Amino acid sequence: MLTRSLRGRYTRPAALTAAFGAAGYAVYRYRNSDTTAARPSFTLPVKSRASDGSVVTEMKSIPYLTKEDAERKLTENAWSTTIPRAGSSGKGVWRYETAFLASNNPIEDANAQMVVQPTEKDFWGMKGDKARDLLFFAIMDGHSGFKTSRLLAKTLIPSVALELQSLVPHDDAVPTKKQRSLFRYFISYFGFVSHPTETSALYPFHSDPKYVSTAIETAFANLDSQIVNAPIKAVDALTQGNKDMKASDLDPKSLEYQLTVSALLPALSGSCALLAMLDGSNNDMYVACTGDSRAVAGYWDVDKNGKGKWRVEVLTDDQTGRNPKEHQRMQSEHPPEEASYVIQRGRVFGGLEPTRAFGDSRYKWPKEFQLRLQQLFGEESGLTIRRPPTDLKTPPYVTSRPEITHRKLPFNSETSSSKSCSSSNLRFLVMATDGLWDRLSSAEVVALTGEYLNRVAPNGSPSSSPPPLTISKSDLAQTTAETPTSLGVLGKGTPQDTPSSKEGAWAFVDKNVSTHLIRNALGGADENELHKLLSIPAPLSRRYRDDLTVTVVWWEDRPEATESVGVKAKL
Repeated sequence: MLTRSLRGRYTRPAALTAAFGAAGYAVYRYRNSDTTAARPSFTLPVKSRASDGSVVTEMKSIPYLTKEDAERKLTENAWSTTIPRAGSSGKGVWRYETAFLASNNPIEDANAQMVVQPTEKDFWGMKGDKARDLLFFAIMDGHSGFKTSRLLAKTLIPSVALELQSLVPHDDAVPTKKQRSLFRYFISYFGFVSHPTETSALYPFHSDPKYVSTAIETAFANLDSQIVNAPIKAVDALTQGNKDMKASDLDPKSLEYQLTVSALLPALSGSCALLAMLDGSNNDMYVACTGDSRAVAGYWDVDKNGKGKWRVEVLTDDQTGRNPKEHQRMQSEHPPEEASYVIQRGRVFGGLEPTRAFGDSRYKWPKEFQLRLQQLFGEESGLTIRRPPTDLKTPPYVTSRPEITHRKLPFNSETSSSKSCSSSNLRFLVMATDGLWDRLSSAEVVALTGEYLNRVAPNGSPSSSPPPLTISKSDLAQTTAETPTSLGVLGKGTPQDTPSSKEGAWAFVDKNVSTHLIRNALGGADENELHKLLSIPAPLSRRYRDDLTVTVVWWEDRPEATESVGVKAKL
């Protein structure tokens, strides 16, 4: 069954986005408006356009938020969950924590989680002591608005879950009454879910990574197809096939017009998506990436002398035009004469950075349809319809097709005993939008997460406050190991203008590991830098940091060896 808090947990990110992402800065600015003059401030260069049209740079004074408001802003959109892990004899748990911080106003990131826990049967139809949990986590990084990312927060996981149902073994190929009720709930509540592919489940396809990966890929493709194609059908219905119709011929107040605008919004904006599925029945973990969000895994490796280090594995490639693999793929999918300009300055036609995304129909629709939209929808529509790219000839140029990575989970025995663990064990998963990776390297994220779980998680519940301490960056760097084959393909360069250097220190002060990562991305133990970045209001803040969304998933019990890494800390 779904955990009791599914509805609240699943909708909470969207609700928080609406409550905090859209109004966060307004709240802070209003609260402090009468005391701005008395507060200390700092200056930043701000570009503006002079009366003669030239661009000038002026120094703008930015008042600091109070320390209390800055801390509240950093920590208020975070939550933790701990649930028992089926099949662990009551000794194992799943733990996951999510946090987000807006830079755009409203925030363009989104996230979602869904946990399916067994009662009589699990998701795959396994019964009794063989029944296990199935967990889904997703983060979305929107661009050109938030409409696509928020839609995906409601629909991506249900779409994948419905597609996976086609892999259920034959005896359970016909859904039970409870399952049918659950799927009807998905469709009625979320309203925009791709329909599963019909297959004959005579073989346990759900245990075969090839078929599971194909189902996930199909769900991504089908969902994006609906996002992209729904406006085409809506426009045809609105105009009744009359291609000579203009904006003046339409009634913006009509229901048909409003429905068409609603269909256009998530197609005109775009979003990257990163999804993880942890399948306790088959001890499988799948990570599906569309775009430039990133997932990394932390492994605890113990050598023959009993000494341990965290090992970094990047599970996704950054899918941008600066990724040589993506550049070559884009060139191979279009005529040779387009090879020289399909990627310009690391971007699709010099515009869009991710080469894979949902929505972004400007790079998917035929040019004729885009010109027709400009003819039909003026300013009164509230839509921003840009001209199609000049060189657009053979769309689509952007795909939602994900790259999928499969790894085994370390649950080979009934419980997670430290004595039975091998010398290399997967311990946690970190998923984050590119706002985090712009400022921290994959190795830094694994080191910060691993050390946090060593020092904080074993000492109390997820909500307990850890004793404040700092660790030098050079010391913490010694706790991780990287191998060239495990770092993935970077498509966004190295973190720049960030706290990521060997000088300075990291802060360990948070009761949520995802907030902990965001804090250290923005300054760590350098409280002045952290305070400054949190005080910059939107939209100016977007020049210095992006929206940040982080989800960390781990499981316990962990090996005793991980409890001592040998890092010196300052209390």
